[in-house]
Amino acid sequence: MHLSRLQNLIHIPPLPSSRKCPVSLGIRQLHSITIQDDPSKIQRLTGGRQLHGDEKTAPRPLSLLPTSTLIRSYAITASSSYPFLLTPSLRLLSWVAHSSSPILNPDRNPLLHFLLKKTLYVQFCAGETFHEVQITVQSLKSMGFRGVILAYGREIVLSKGEKAEIAHSTTAQYNGTKREGRIETPTVAGEDLGKVKEWREGTLKTVGMTSAGDYVALKFSGAGEDAMRQLAAKSAPSPAMEEATRQICDVAQSRGVRLLFDAEQHLVQEGIDQWTLAFQRRYNREGHALVYGTYQAYLRSAPDTLAKHLAIAKRDGFVLGVKLVRGAYMASDPRECFWSSKDETDVAYDGIMESLLRRQWNDVLQPTPESDPKGFPGVDLVLASHNQESVSKAMAIRKRQTEMGQEKIEMAYGQLMGMADEVSCDLVMACKKNESAREASGQDLADVGPKAYKYLVWGSVGECLKYLVRRAEENRDAVLRARGSRFALGMELKRRMWG
Repeated sequence: MHLSRLQNLIHIPPLPSSRKCPVSLGIRQLHSITIQDDPSKIQRLTGGRQLHGDEKTAPRPLSLLPTSTLIRSYAITASSSYPFLLTPSLRLLSWVAHSSSPILNPDRNPLLHFLLKKTLYVQFCAGETFHEVQITVQSLKSMGFRGVILAYGREIVLSKGEKAEIAHSTTAQYNGTKREGRIETPTVAGEDLGKVKEWREGTLKTVGMTSAGDYVALKFSGAGEDAMRQLAAKSAPSPAMEEATRQICDVAQSRGVRLLFDAEQHLVQEGIDQWTLAFQRRYNREGHALVYGTYQAYLRSAPDTLAKHLAIAKRDGFVLGVKLVRGAYMASDPRECFWSSKDETDVAYDGIMESLLRRQWNDVLQPTPESDPKGFPGVDLVLASHNQESVSKAMAIRKRQTEMGQEKIEMAYGQLMGMADEVSCDLVMACKKNESAREASGQDLADVGPKAYKYLVWGSVGECLKYLVRRAEENRDAVLRARGSRFALGMELKRRMWG
Protein backbone atom coordinates (compact mmCIF):
# COMPACT_ATOMS: atom_id res chain seq x y z
CA MET A 1 0.00 0.00 0.00
CA HIS A 2 1.34 3.41 -0.95
CA LEU A 3 2.16 5.68 1.98
CA SER A 4 -0.17 8.41 0.80
CA ARG A 5 -3.12 6.06 1.22
CA LEU A 6 -2.19 5.38 4.84
CA GLN A 7 -2.46 8.95 6.05
CA ASN A 8 -6.13 8.60 6.88
CA LEU A 9 -5.68 5.18 8.45
CA ILE A 10 -2.95 5.98 10.96
CA HIS A 11 -3.64 8.48 13.69
CA ILE A 12 -0.56 10.15 15.14
CA PRO A 13 -1.76 12.38 17.97
CA PRO A 14 -0.67 15.93 17.16
CA LEU A 15 1.00 18.08 19.76
CA PRO A 16 -0.40 21.61 20.07
CA SER A 17 2.32 23.97 18.99
CA SER A 18 3.49 27.52 18.92
CA ARG A 19 6.96 26.69 17.62
CA LYS A 20 8.87 23.79 16.15
CA CYS A 21 11.78 22.06 17.79
CA PRO A 22 13.76 19.16 16.25
CA VAL A 23 14.13 16.64 19.05
CA SER A 24 16.12 13.44 19.27
CA LEU A 25 15.54 11.24 22.28
CA GLY A 26 18.56 8.93 22.25
CA ILE A 27 16.95 5.51 22.23
CA ARG A 28 13.52 6.93 21.53
CA GLN A 29 14.43 9.05 18.53
CA LEU A 30 11.79 11.54 17.48
CA HIS A 31 12.14 14.07 14.70
CA SER A 32 10.63 17.46 13.90
CA ILE A 33 7.86 17.46 16.48
CA THR A 34 5.88 20.55 17.36
CA ILE A 35 5.63 21.55 21.02
CA GLN A 36 4.21 24.20 23.24
CA ASP A 37 6.45 26.69 24.99
CA ASP A 38 5.98 24.69 28.19
CA PRO A 39 9.21 22.60 28.48
CA SER A 40 7.48 20.07 30.74
CA LYS A 41 5.99 18.46 27.64
CA ILE A 42 9.42 17.60 26.32
CA GLN A 43 10.50 16.33 29.74
CA ARG A 44 7.51 14.01 29.93
CA LEU A 45 8.39 12.51 26.56
CA THR A 46 12.05 12.07 27.54
CA GLY A 47 11.40 10.63 30.98
CA GLY A 48 12.37 13.90 32.68
CA ARG A 49 15.77 14.08 30.98
CA GLN A 50 17.05 17.34 29.52
CA LEU A 51 18.00 17.23 25.84
CA HIS A 52 21.49 18.16 24.68
CA GLY A 53 22.57 19.80 21.45
CA ASP A 54 24.17 16.70 19.93
CA GLU A 55 20.94 14.76 20.40
CA LYS A 56 19.06 17.11 18.11
CA THR A 57 21.10 16.05 15.08
CA ALA A 58 21.65 12.38 15.95
CA PRO A 59 20.46 9.80 13.39
CA ARG A 60 17.08 8.18 13.93
CA PRO A 61 17.40 4.50 14.93
CA LEU A 62 13.93 3.64 13.62
CA SER A 63 15.03 4.76 10.16
CA LEU A 64 16.60 1.28 9.93
CA LEU A 65 13.20 -0.41 9.83
CA PRO A 66 11.52 -1.23 6.50
CA THR A 67 8.31 0.73 6.02
CA SER A 68 6.14 -2.41 6.08
CA THR A 69 7.60 -3.39 9.47
CA LEU A 70 7.16 0.14 10.78
CA ILE A 71 3.49 0.25 9.78
CA ARG A 72 2.76 -3.16 11.30
CA SER A 73 4.62 -2.33 14.52
CA TYR A 74 2.77 0.94 14.92
CA ALA A 75 -0.62 -0.68 14.27
CA ILE A 76 -0.04 -3.46 16.80
CA THR A 77 1.50 -1.17 19.42
CA ALA A 78 -1.27 1.40 19.06
CA SER A 79 -4.11 -1.12 19.26
CA SER A 80 -2.46 -2.86 22.23
CA SER A 81 -2.31 0.39 24.17
CA TYR A 82 -6.01 0.26 24.94
CA PRO A 83 -7.14 -2.19 27.64
CA PHE A 84 -10.63 -2.53 26.17
CA LEU A 85 -9.00 -3.96 23.00
CA LEU A 86 -6.02 -5.80 24.52
CA THR A 87 -7.83 -7.78 27.22
CA PRO A 88 -10.48 -9.48 25.06
CA SER A 89 -7.92 -10.06 22.31
CA LEU A 90 -5.63 -11.90 24.72
CA ARG A 91 -8.51 -14.00 26.01
CA LEU A 92 -9.53 -14.95 22.50
CA LEU A 93 -5.96 -15.79 21.48
CA SER A 94 -5.45 -17.88 24.63
CA TRP A 95 -8.71 -19.74 23.98
CA VAL A 96 -7.62 -20.57 20.43
CA ALA A 97 -4.11 -21.61 21.55
CA HIS A 98 -5.41 -24.05 24.16
CA SER A 99 -8.36 -25.42 22.22
CA SER A 100 -8.34 -29.04 21.04
CA SER A 101 -10.83 -28.33 18.28
CA PRO A 102 -9.44 -28.85 14.75
CA ILE A 103 -11.49 -25.85 13.62
CA LEU A 104 -9.44 -23.63 15.93
CA ASN A 105 -6.13 -25.22 14.99
CA PRO A 106 -4.43 -22.78 12.60
CA ASP A 107 -2.34 -25.61 11.16
CA ARG A 108 -5.58 -27.30 10.00
CA ASN A 109 -7.79 -24.27 9.37
CA PRO A 110 -6.47 -22.38 6.30
CA LEU A 111 -8.45 -19.20 6.98
CA LEU A 112 -7.33 -18.95 10.61
CA HIS A 113 -3.78 -19.77 9.52
CA PHE A 114 -3.81 -16.93 6.99
CA LEU A 115 -5.22 -14.36 9.43
CA LEU A 116 -2.77 -15.16 12.22
CA LYS A 117 0.29 -15.51 10.01
CA LYS A 118 -0.25 -12.16 8.29
CA THR A 119 -0.70 -10.29 11.59
CA LEU A 120 0.75 -11.51 14.89
CA TYR A 121 2.90 -14.32 13.56
CA VAL A 122 4.85 -12.28 11.02
CA GLN A 123 5.46 -9.57 13.63
CA PHE A 124 6.95 -11.83 16.30
CA CYS A 125 8.07 -15.06 14.59
CA ALA A 126 10.77 -15.98 12.07
CA GLY A 127 8.92 -18.37 9.77
CA GLU A 128 7.52 -21.85 9.33
CA THR A 129 10.21 -23.23 7.01
CA PHE A 130 13.97 -23.11 6.68
CA HIS A 131 13.63 -20.74 3.73
CA GLU A 132 11.33 -18.32 5.57
CA VAL A 133 13.59 -18.32 8.62
CA GLN A 134 16.68 -17.59 6.51
CA ILE A 135 14.96 -14.62 4.86
CA THR A 136 14.04 -13.18 8.28
CA VAL A 137 17.50 -13.76 9.77
CA GLN A 138 19.32 -12.26 6.80
CA SER A 139 17.07 -9.20 6.80
CA LEU A 140 17.93 -8.56 10.47
CA LYS A 141 21.65 -9.03 9.90
CA SER A 142 21.56 -6.75 6.86
CA MET A 143 20.10 -4.03 9.11
CA GLY A 144 23.16 -4.31 11.33
CA PHE A 145 22.18 -6.79 14.04
CA ARG A 146 25.14 -8.89 15.14
CA GLY A 147 23.03 -12.02 15.02
CA VAL A 148 19.88 -13.71 16.25
CA ILE A 149 18.67 -15.72 19.20
CA LEU A 150 16.57 -18.41 17.52
CA ALA A 151 14.16 -20.76 19.29
CA TYR A 152 11.84 -23.56 18.26
CA GLY A 153 8.29 -22.50 19.09
CA ARG A 154 7.02 -25.70 20.69
CA GLU A 155 6.64 -25.43 24.46
CA ILE A 156 4.38 -26.41 27.35
CA VAL A 157 2.81 -23.85 29.68
CA LEU A 158 1.08 -25.70 32.50
CA SER A 159 -2.32 -24.72 33.82
CA LYS A 160 -2.94 -24.80 37.58
CA GLY A 161 -4.56 -28.22 37.27
CA GLU A 162 -1.69 -29.61 35.22
CA LYS A 163 0.86 -28.25 37.69
CA ALA A 164 -0.98 -29.95 40.57
CA GLU A 165 -1.15 -33.24 38.64
CA ILE A 166 2.56 -33.19 37.80
CA ALA A 167 3.55 -32.22 41.33
CA HIS A 168 1.46 -35.11 42.69
CA SER A 169 2.70 -37.68 40.16
CA THR A 170 6.37 -36.94 40.76
CA THR A 171 6.12 -38.16 44.34
CA ALA A 172 4.98 -41.60 43.27
CA GLN A 173 6.94 -41.93 40.04
CA TYR A 174 10.42 -40.74 41.00
CA ASN A 175 12.22 -42.62 43.72
CA GLY A 176 15.92 -41.82 43.56
CA THR A 177 18.67 -41.13 46.02
CA LYS A 178 20.11 -37.73 46.77
CA ARG A 179 23.67 -37.10 45.71
CA GLU A 180 25.24 -33.66 46.21
CA GLY A 181 21.82 -32.04 46.47
CA ARG A 182 20.37 -33.81 43.44
CA ILE A 183 18.08 -36.80 42.97
CA GLU A 184 19.71 -39.32 40.69
CA THR A 185 17.15 -41.18 38.58
CA PRO A 186 18.76 -43.76 36.31
CA THR A 187 15.59 -44.72 34.46
CA VAL A 188 12.10 -43.38 33.93
CA ALA A 189 9.40 -45.94 33.47
CA GLY A 190 7.09 -45.33 30.55
CA GLU A 191 8.93 -42.24 29.30
CA ASP A 192 7.61 -40.92 26.00
CA LEU A 193 10.78 -41.27 23.94
CA GLY A 194 8.97 -40.04 20.83
CA LYS A 195 8.52 -36.55 22.29
CA VAL A 196 12.16 -36.45 23.38
CA LYS A 197 13.19 -37.39 19.85
CA GLU A 198 10.93 -34.72 18.32
CA TRP A 199 12.36 -32.10 20.70
CA ARG A 200 15.94 -33.12 19.90
CA GLU A 201 15.35 -33.06 16.14
CA GLY A 202 13.51 -29.74 16.31
CA THR A 203 16.30 -28.16 18.36
CA LEU A 204 19.03 -29.58 16.11
CA LYS A 205 17.17 -28.19 13.11
CA THR A 206 17.14 -24.83 14.89
CA VAL A 207 20.90 -24.99 15.42
CA GLY A 208 21.26 -25.80 11.72
CA MET A 209 19.41 -22.58 10.83
CA THR A 210 21.95 -20.41 12.67
CA SER A 211 25.51 -19.34 12.01
CA ALA A 212 28.64 -18.94 14.13
CA GLY A 213 28.09 -16.21 16.70
CA ASP A 214 24.34 -16.75 16.92
CA TYR A 215 22.45 -18.16 19.90
CA VAL A 216 19.82 -20.88 20.10
CA ALA A 217 17.32 -20.80 22.96
CA LEU A 218 15.81 -24.07 24.08
CA LYS A 219 13.08 -25.07 26.48
CA PHE A 220 13.16 -28.43 28.18
CA SER A 221 9.35 -28.36 28.35
CA GLY A 222 9.34 -28.92 24.59
CA ALA A 223 10.40 -32.51 25.30
CA GLY A 224 7.00 -33.26 26.83
CA GLU A 225 5.32 -33.85 30.15
CA ASP A 226 7.74 -36.59 31.19
CA ALA A 227 10.57 -34.08 31.02
CA MET A 228 8.46 -31.69 33.08
CA ARG A 229 7.95 -34.39 35.71
CA GLN A 230 11.68 -35.03 35.89
CA LEU A 231 12.30 -31.32 36.36
CA ALA A 232 9.57 -30.95 38.97
CA ALA A 233 11.12 -33.84 40.91
CA LYS A 234 14.55 -32.15 40.67
CA SER A 235 15.91 -35.40 39.28
CA ALA A 236 18.77 -35.80 36.87
CA PRO A 237 17.66 -36.01 33.24
CA SER A 238 16.70 -39.46 32.03
CA PRO A 239 19.24 -41.22 29.82
CA ALA A 240 17.23 -40.21 26.76
CA MET A 241 17.10 -36.54 27.79
CA GLU A 242 20.76 -36.57 28.79
CA GLU A 243 21.82 -37.99 25.43
CA ALA A 244 19.54 -35.67 23.44
CA THR A 245 20.87 -32.58 25.24
CA ARG A 246 24.48 -33.68 24.79
CA GLN A 247 23.94 -34.12 21.06
CA ILE A 248 22.49 -30.61 20.86
CA CYS A 249 25.43 -29.17 22.80
CA ASP A 250 27.99 -31.03 20.68
CA VAL A 251 26.49 -29.84 17.39
CA ALA A 252 26.15 -26.25 18.66
CA GLN A 253 29.76 -26.26 19.85
CA SER A 254 31.00 -27.50 16.47
CA ARG A 255 29.11 -24.68 14.70
CA GLY A 256 30.19 -21.89 17.05
CA VAL A 257 26.59 -21.39 18.23
CA ARG A 258 25.81 -20.72 21.89
CA LEU A 259 22.85 -22.18 23.79
CA LEU A 260 20.46 -20.35 26.12
CA PHE A 261 18.56 -22.69 28.44
CA ASP A 262 15.38 -20.72 28.99
CA ALA A 263 13.68 -20.21 32.33
CA GLU A 264 10.25 -21.75 32.75
CA GLN A 265 7.54 -21.97 35.39
CA HIS A 266 8.39 -21.95 39.08
CA LEU A 267 7.38 -25.60 39.51
CA VAL A 268 10.25 -26.79 37.31
CA GLN A 269 12.79 -23.96 37.55
CA GLU A 270 14.97 -25.45 40.26
CA GLY A 271 15.27 -28.62 38.21
CA ILE A 272 16.19 -26.57 35.14
CA ASP A 273 18.89 -24.78 37.15
CA GLN A 274 20.38 -28.12 38.17
CA TRP A 275 20.41 -29.45 34.61
CA THR A 276 21.89 -26.19 33.32
CA LEU A 277 24.75 -26.22 35.84
CA ALA A 278 25.54 -29.83 34.95
CA PHE A 279 25.91 -29.01 31.25
CA GLN A 280 27.83 -25.82 32.02
CA ARG A 281 30.35 -27.87 34.00
CA ARG A 282 30.84 -30.02 30.92
CA TYR A 283 30.89 -27.42 28.14
CA ASN A 284 31.93 -24.02 29.59
CA ARG A 285 35.58 -24.97 30.00
CA GLU A 286 37.37 -23.04 27.24
CA GLY A 287 37.35 -19.57 28.79
CA HIS A 288 33.88 -18.77 27.46
CA ALA A 289 30.34 -20.04 27.86
CA LEU A 290 28.59 -22.37 25.44
CA VAL A 291 25.62 -22.95 27.77
CA TYR A 292 23.79 -20.07 29.46
CA GLY A 293 21.23 -20.24 32.27
CA THR A 294 18.38 -17.74 32.56
CA TYR A 295 17.82 -15.62 35.68
CA GLN A 296 14.55 -13.77 36.22
CA ALA A 297 15.07 -10.59 38.21
CA TYR A 298 11.42 -10.32 39.21
CA LEU A 299 11.94 -13.32 41.51
CA ARG A 300 12.92 -12.46 45.07
CA SER A 301 15.27 -15.44 45.02
CA ALA A 302 17.15 -14.35 41.87
CA PRO A 303 20.15 -12.58 43.53
CA ASP A 304 20.74 -15.41 45.99
CA THR A 305 20.35 -18.09 43.31
CA LEU A 306 22.79 -16.35 40.98
CA ALA A 307 25.30 -15.77 43.79
CA LYS A 308 25.22 -19.50 44.62
CA HIS A 309 25.73 -20.43 40.97
CA LEU A 310 28.64 -18.00 40.67
CA ALA A 311 30.25 -19.63 43.70
CA ILE A 312 29.78 -23.08 42.12
CA ALA A 313 31.31 -21.88 38.84
CA LYS A 314 34.32 -20.43 40.67
CA ARG A 315 34.77 -23.60 42.72
CA ASP A 316 34.42 -25.99 39.77
CA GLY A 317 36.41 -23.89 37.30
CA PHE A 318 33.92 -23.06 34.55
CA VAL A 319 32.53 -19.86 33.07
CA LEU A 320 28.97 -19.11 34.14
CA GLY A 321 26.76 -18.14 31.20
CA VAL A 322 24.02 -15.75 32.33
CA LYS A 323 20.98 -14.56 30.44
CA LEU A 324 19.38 -11.85 32.57
CA VAL A 325 15.69 -11.10 32.08
CA ARG A 326 13.08 -9.36 34.16
CA GLY A 327 10.64 -12.27 34.05
CA ALA A 328 8.35 -14.29 31.84
CA TYR A 329 5.76 -16.20 33.92
CA MET A 330 4.01 -13.63 36.09
CA ALA A 331 0.61 -14.79 34.81
CA SER A 332 1.15 -18.41 35.88
CA ASP A 333 3.56 -18.46 38.86
CA PRO A 334 2.76 -17.85 42.56
CA ARG A 335 2.56 -14.14 43.33
CA GLU A 336 4.60 -14.50 46.53
CA CYS A 337 7.64 -15.42 44.42
CA PHE A 338 7.87 -11.90 42.97
CA TRP A 339 9.04 -8.57 44.25
CA SER A 340 6.10 -6.48 45.42
CA SER A 341 6.60 -3.69 42.87
CA LYS A 342 8.11 -2.99 39.48
CA ASP A 343 10.56 -0.57 41.11
CA GLU A 344 11.96 -3.40 43.24
CA THR A 345 12.33 -5.56 40.14
CA ASP A 346 14.16 -2.73 38.37
CA VAL A 347 16.54 -2.31 41.31
CA ALA A 348 17.26 -6.05 41.32
CA TYR A 349 17.77 -6.19 37.55
CA ASP A 350 20.07 -3.18 37.38
CA GLY A 351 22.00 -4.23 40.48
CA ILE A 352 22.68 -7.70 39.12
CA MET A 353 23.63 -6.25 35.74
CA GLU A 354 26.11 -3.77 37.21
CA SER A 355 27.68 -6.41 39.43
CA LEU A 356 28.26 -8.79 36.52
CA LEU A 357 29.58 -6.08 34.19
CA ARG A 358 32.03 -4.75 36.78
CA ARG A 359 32.75 -8.23 38.18
CA GLN A 360 32.23 -6.86 41.67
CA TRP A 361 29.78 -7.81 44.39
CA ASN A 362 27.35 -5.07 45.43
CA ASP A 363 24.31 -4.48 47.64
CA VAL A 364 22.04 -6.49 45.33
CA LEU A 365 24.30 -9.36 44.29
CA GLN A 366 26.13 -10.32 47.46
CA PRO A 367 28.61 -13.17 47.93
CA THR A 368 27.55 -16.33 49.70
CA PRO A 369 29.59 -17.92 52.51
CA GLU A 370 30.89 -20.34 49.86
CA SER A 371 32.09 -17.55 47.53
CA ASP A 372 35.82 -17.19 46.90
CA PRO A 373 36.87 -13.84 48.38
CA LYS A 374 39.95 -13.69 46.13
CA GLY A 375 38.16 -12.98 42.90
CA PHE A 376 34.91 -12.73 40.98
CA PRO A 377 34.00 -15.79 38.87
CA GLY A 378 34.29 -15.77 35.09
CA VAL A 379 30.96 -14.84 33.50
CA ASP A 380 29.49 -14.21 30.03
CA LEU A 381 26.27 -12.19 29.82
CA VAL A 382 23.26 -11.83 27.57
CA LEU A 383 21.38 -8.75 28.75
CA ALA A 384 17.79 -9.31 27.64
CA SER A 385 15.90 -6.08 28.22
CA HIS A 386 13.38 -3.75 26.61
CA ASN A 387 14.00 -1.16 29.29
CA GLN A 388 15.67 1.99 28.00
CA GLU A 389 17.24 2.94 31.33
CA SER A 390 18.78 -0.48 31.94
CA VAL A 391 20.28 -0.66 28.45
CA SER A 392 21.61 2.89 28.73
CA LYS A 393 23.24 2.10 32.08
CA ALA A 394 24.93 -0.97 30.63
CA MET A 395 26.17 0.98 27.60
CA ALA A 396 27.58 3.70 29.85
CA ILE A 397 29.47 1.15 31.98
CA ARG A 398 30.90 -0.55 28.91
CA LYS A 399 31.90 2.78 27.36
CA ARG A 400 33.71 3.78 30.53
CA GLN A 401 35.50 0.44 30.70
CA THR A 402 36.65 0.87 27.09
CA GLU A 403 37.93 4.39 27.77
CA MET A 404 39.81 3.22 30.86
CA GLY A 405 41.29 0.20 29.08
CA GLN A 406 39.62 -2.15 31.57
CA GLU A 407 38.95 -5.81 30.86
CA LYS A 408 35.35 -6.43 29.81
CA ILE A 409 33.23 -9.55 30.00
CA GLU A 410 31.71 -11.13 26.88
CA MET A 411 28.28 -9.52 26.47
CA ALA A 412 25.35 -9.25 24.07
CA TYR A 413 22.06 -7.34 24.18
CA GLY A 414 18.80 -9.01 23.24
CA GLN A 415 15.24 -7.88 22.52
CA LEU A 416 12.25 -9.79 21.23
CA MET A 417 11.49 -9.56 17.54
CA GLY A 418 8.61 -7.17 17.02
CA MET A 419 9.13 -5.33 20.30
CA ALA A 420 11.33 -2.49 21.59
CA ASP A 421 12.64 -1.71 18.11
CA GLU A 422 13.67 1.76 19.24
CA VAL A 423 15.98 0.13 21.81
CA SER A 424 17.37 -2.46 19.38
CA CYS A 425 17.94 -0.02 16.55
CA ASP A 426 19.69 2.42 18.87
CA LEU A 427 22.13 -0.35 19.78
CA VAL A 428 22.72 -1.08 16.10
CA MET A 429 23.32 2.61 15.41
CA ALA A 430 25.81 2.81 18.28
CA CYS A 431 27.68 -0.23 16.96
CA LYS A 432 27.87 1.26 13.45
CA LYS A 433 29.20 4.49 14.89
CA ASN A 434 31.88 2.63 16.87
CA GLU A 435 32.82 0.56 13.83
CA SER A 436 33.28 3.70 11.73
CA ALA A 437 35.44 5.30 14.41
CA ARG A 438 37.65 2.23 14.77
CA GLU A 439 37.96 1.74 11.02
CA ALA A 440 39.03 5.35 10.60
CA SER A 441 41.73 4.91 13.24
CA GLY A 442 42.88 1.55 11.89
CA GLN A 443 41.85 -0.39 15.00
CA ASP A 444 40.65 -4.01 15.12
CA LEU A 445 36.89 -4.39 14.57
CA ALA A 446 36.64 -7.92 16.02
CA ASP A 447 35.15 -7.05 19.40
CA VAL A 448 33.43 -3.78 18.56
CA GLY A 449 30.02 -3.32 20.14
CA PRO A 450 27.41 -3.03 21.40
CA LYS A 451 26.33 -6.41 20.03
CA ALA A 452 22.59 -6.35 19.35
CA TYR A 453 20.55 -9.52 18.83
CA LYS A 454 16.89 -10.18 18.15
CA TYR A 455 15.12 -13.11 19.84
CA LEU A 456 12.76 -14.88 17.47
CA VAL A 457 10.99 -18.22 17.29
CA TRP A 458 10.20 -20.43 14.34
CA GLY A 459 7.69 -23.19 13.82
CA SER A 460 4.20 -23.60 12.45
CA VAL A 461 1.59 -21.02 13.40
CA GLY A 462 -0.04 -23.60 15.68
CA GLU A 463 3.24 -24.49 17.39
CA CYS A 464 4.02 -20.83 18.07
CA LEU A 465 0.57 -19.84 19.38
CA LYS A 466 1.31 -20.57 23.03
CA TYR A 467 4.55 -18.61 22.73
CA LEU A 468 2.62 -15.64 21.32
CA VAL A 469 0.06 -15.82 24.14
CA ARG A 470 2.74 -15.99 26.82
CA ARG A 471 4.71 -13.11 25.33
CA ALA A 472 1.56 -11.00 25.14
CA GLU A 473 0.63 -11.83 28.74
CA GLU A 474 4.09 -11.17 30.18
CA ASN A 475 4.35 -7.87 28.35
CA ARG A 476 0.78 -6.73 29.00
CA ASP A 477 1.76 -3.99 31.45
CA ALA A 478 4.76 -2.94 29.36
CA VAL A 479 2.60 -2.68 26.24
CA LEU A 480 0.05 -0.53 28.02
CA ARG A 481 2.82 1.77 29.24
CA ALA A 482 4.66 1.89 25.90
CA ARG A 483 3.63 5.43 24.99
CA GLY A 484 7.22 6.28 24.12
CA SER A 485 7.49 3.37 21.67
CA ARG A 486 4.18 4.22 20.05
CA PHE A 487 5.13 7.88 19.79
CA ALA A 488 8.54 7.09 18.30
CA LEU A 489 7.02 4.74 15.73
CA GLY A 490 4.34 7.29 14.91
CA MET A 491 6.80 10.11 14.41
CA GLU A 492 8.97 7.98 12.12
CA LEU A 493 5.87 7.16 10.07
CA LYS A 494 4.94 10.83 10.00
CA ARG A 495 8.42 11.72 8.75
CA ARG A 496 8.23 9.16 5.93
CA MET A 497 4.76 10.28 4.86
CA TRP A 498 5.19 14.02 5.03
CA GLY A 499 8.95 14.46 5.22
